[in-house]
Amino acid sequence: MPDWRRHARDALAHGPAAMVTVLATEGSAPRGPGARMIVTAGAQSGSIGGGALEHQAAAQARTILGLPPGSWRIQDYPLGPLLGQCCGGRVRLMVERLAGVPEEDGPFAVKLGELLDRSPVSGDGRVPASCAGIVEPGLRRGTVEARGPRPEKGDGFVEPEETDTLPVLMFGAGHVGRAVMARAGGLPLHIGWYDSRPEFTEIPGAVLADEDAMAECAAAAPAEAAVVILTHDHALDYRLAAAALRGRAGHVGLIGSRTKRARFQSRFDAEGIDAARLACPIGLPGVKGKEPEVIAISILAQLLQLRDAA
Repeated sequence: MPDWRRHARDALAHGPAAMVTVLATEGSAPRGPGARMIVTAGAQSGSIGGGALEHQAAAQARTILGLPPGSWRIQDYPLGPLLGQCCGGRVRLMVERLAGVPEEDGPFAVKLGELLDRSPVSGDGRVPASCAGIVEPGLRRGTVEARGPRPEKGDGFVEPEETDTLPVLMFGAGHVGRAVMARAGGLPLHIGWYDSRPEFTEIPGAVLADEDAMAECAAAAPAEAAVVILTHDHALDYRLAAAALRGRAGHVGLIGSRTKRARFQSRFDAEGIDAARLACPIGLPGVKGKEPEVIAISILAQLLQLRDAA
């Protein structure tokens, strides 16, 4: 998912910054609740949908830069009557002057007037190697309405997430795993990434876990999660695939050829393992190419299809 915290920290390092968050929408709107952009006096990053709405919201954000950190306001935009946008929906925004950026990830409980004192509601943004606390998909929508009484100081609400995320457990930090992670930024995927080789866990985001822990993790994957297996070792690939297929994971993707699939299938059959959820070769059918970048894009497209189907 988009790292608005990184953009906010970068902006604050150079001066005052404001954040615009879509709190709620009604009807047709360019972005959903949870979309954000960071605005400074001379730049902005992220987007709440472009067009007249974004232009007006950026102007509102710049007016709040001169107010004390922690200042905020709620803005309502009926898109057709006010901005002349033909989509005709309605958007409620929160514009806040940032004083700092919380390090935690995940949905947050927000109390107006104490905007920067945010405590996590669920999860810490990373699935632990033991899988003792696999992060659930989380809160799907905010609790603010697009019209009616505006939130006031002292009110509380749940900070919205724009899109439902698909939990993904990915095993292997080799060339394909790195290509997947290099292209996953901004996508509605919540990826826990593991490898058993210490030299690969120096890569940001990769978690060192021994093979027993990875097998436990694959077996513990919830039904709404996808498991992606990209390791350096066919024996480990089989162990992880078998563990995931014996468990509840909704999808199990395994890198390899049709020959590898056939060999694994004979072992699954002998052990009484149902491999109907196994995708091997991994990725969208019909996308050909052995380059890591091609495989990565095919895997990510398949995961997005799974998320939409869910």
